[in-house]
Amino acid sequence: MRDRRRSTGRDSPAPGEGTPMTGPGHEHEHDMPAHDMPAGRGVPAASAAPREGAMEREQFALWEDRTRISLTPIAAPSILGLFGLAGAFMMVGAWQADWYGSALTPLVLFPFVLTFGGLAQFLAGMWSYRARDGLATAVHGMWGAFWIGWGLLFLLVSVGAYPLALVPRIGVTNQGFAFWFIALCVITGVCALAAMGKNLAMSAVLWPLAAGAGFTAAGFWAGSTWPIRVGGWLFVIAAGIAVYTAAALMLENSFGRTILPLFAFRGGQNIPGRRARRPLEYRYGEPGVKIGQ
Repeated sequence: MRDRRRSTGRDSPAPGEGTPMTGPGHEHEHDMPAHDMPAGRGVPAASAAPREGAMEREQFALWEDRTRISLTPIAAPSILGLFGLAGAFMMVGAWQADWYGSALTPLVLFPFVLTFGGLAQFLAGMWSYRARDGLATAVHGMWGAFWIGWGLLFLLVSVGAYPLALVPRIGVTNQGFAFWFIALCVITGVCALAAMGKNLAMSAVLWPLAAGAGFTAAGFWAGSTWPIRVGGWLFVIAAGIAVYTAAALMLENSFGRTILPLFAFRGGQNIPGRRARRPLEYRYGEPGVKIGQ
């Protein structure tokens, strides 16, 4: 031991003895780059550990001196995405269920559907990439693109640039248009299954959407009216649940605690007044970064 001390130029403390800089229980100083140390001091500045529990304190101690991240805060994209989805399905679903309107009603609806249900929702899907929420990216990206396509279709019809014989009409066979909903049904069903691992509110939005797309596809495939009417009812139900889910996310963001439960599998997210989630992702080595929404 004496030879090793002489070769390093300084005495090494005995195990468990520590040094004046580290205190008992540490055998060496923290190895940190110079740019990570506060100016004028040789050790990193102490931070207050979170009060989330033993696991958070342990993860805080592990990462506090090692990770530096520049944050780009982002609001939950699904607030806008779900409101856009709900707005489009509320209007088109009610028309499809024969609650109001005529064959010309889509020509009145398409500007709002194209911009709010389509463009705004599609942008929410792209912003979900930054939130690292794969489910929201798929749902809002897919349905936003669908409503953009639906709006463009009736925009072309309104200016006389689309053959009237090919315009989708309830009760008339249109197998090409039916395939739009076949693809939507399959992918939305997969998303609904994935949402069950996140929270039941999002899953409750997607199951009626998948079923409604399936009934609508069957109606246009066979030229039958009643499946399309059933699909319209299911779309309106999904729109109502989407409004609830978006409101729950927005109220949580505004008040900093759960107001409306999302029926998640983490208990705190279901109890009004409780904090909805751990704010810091220590387990991924990224304190201060929230994964998901």
